[in-house]
Amino acid sequence: MDTAADITAMRRAITLAARGLGSTSPNPVVGCVILDAAGAPAGEGFHRRAGGPHAEVHALREAGGRARGGTAYVTLEPCNHTGRTGPCAQALTEAGVSRVVYAVGDPNPQATGGADTLRAAGIETTQGLLADEAEAGNAAWLTSVRLGRPYVLWKYAATLDGRIAAADATSRWITSPEARADVHRLRAEADAVIVGSGTARTDDPQLGVRGIEGARQPLRVVVDTAATAVRPGARVLDGTAPTLIAVAEDAGTAHLPSETVLRLPRAANGPGLDIGALLDALYARGIRSVLLEGGPVLAGAFVAAGSVDKVVGYLAPVLLGAGPAALADAGISTISRALRLEVTETERIGPDLRITAVPVPARKGN
Repeated sequence: MDTAADITAMRRAITLAARGLGSTSPNPVVGCVILDAAGAPAGEGFHRRAGGPHAEVHALREAGGRARGGTAYVTLEPCNHTGRTGPCAQALTEAGVSRVVYAVGDPNPQATGGADTLRAAGIETTQGLLADEAEAGNAAWLTSVRLGRPYVLWKYAATLDGRIAAADATSRWITSPEARADVHRLRAEADAVIVGSGTARTDDPQLGVRGIEGARQPLRVVVDTAATAVRPGARVLDGTAPTLIAVAEDAGTAHLPSETVLRLPRAANGPGLDIGALLDALYARGIRSVLLEGGPVLAGAFVAAGSVDKVVGYLAPVLLGAGPAALADAGISTISRALRLEVTETERIGPDLRITAVPVPARKGN
């Protein structure tokens, strides 16, 4: 049975893991806490960047000799392979820990097996403590490994009646400065930010991260099927971060820097590009998490493709009564085919409300 000390230590490891969001890709975020043989805190750490020491190594270094006979709490099964760093299962064994508790099994076939290695060394090893919390904190990486495509978080900002702009197309600013600052946090945690041609043409967004010290700039992606929205001098071409302009295979791109052009097949049904092909191309470039910022047409295409893993909506206490909705046609023609969501969090951000939700499987009979 898990004790209060076990739960406290694992929850601390989950909190530590979150510190790596935005800096570890294509690796997972992982946290580790070590208690000594008497149950006192001895060391802790988290995976800080790809290619650097893993969470267990940081924790073991801090614990030193106090790790011997102690317990290690890790949010993800300790790895069992040698990549840019050595196997953590071996490091824990050599440190002399007597027990390892991990939350989630490693789905990566190249790294799994750490638990078996630990058990073979005579170390008591158990899985599952606070697994749901650890899964949520590492959802982007776990999804990318299991599905072989980047994790997609769709973010939008709207009025309370669901409008993202007024009837005259004005939209600045529907939400508060606090909500807009929170969006920069989402950008800092993502490998790539995606917008469509409508957003590029109307807003000329820069799509960089601002106001977060030490943040890594995400790849900027504009889905511009006909290659007409991004013109020379566009802010997305300012050189502060890498950029890709996704265009149709037959689009004319002489006006674009050649290194920014990503040619993709058109969608089999409807306008635009093949969303699956776009995600495959990004995955091949090492992108494991995507922040989809809009607009409604592109969001509808992602929903229709079944490629939205989380929704974050910022709702402002504002009414417009007319103007474009947050989501355009998503291939849903009747209520029985509606994409049902489970709300996982609601939080006030300044005067606005942030709602976080994830898709749930369709119920039988729908």
